[in-house]
Amino acid sequence: MQLKCPTCAKELEVAEDHPSRPFCSNRCKMADLGKWLDGEFVISRPMTVQEAIESDYDDA
Repeated sequence: MQLKCPTCAKELEVAEDHPSRPFCSNRCKMADLGKWLDGEFVISRPMTVQEAIESDYDDA
């Protein structure tokens, strides 16, 4: 499966069982977590049921 790392935007081919998926590495995974913990990333409001239905979010 072809993905783009959400942290560094590197294009990569990863298997479904890749341990850091959707990130390219554990380093990018931890950088993302750090941004959430530092408050740099926040959820602005709860998602409505209609937004969840219409979302193209992949829960894989």
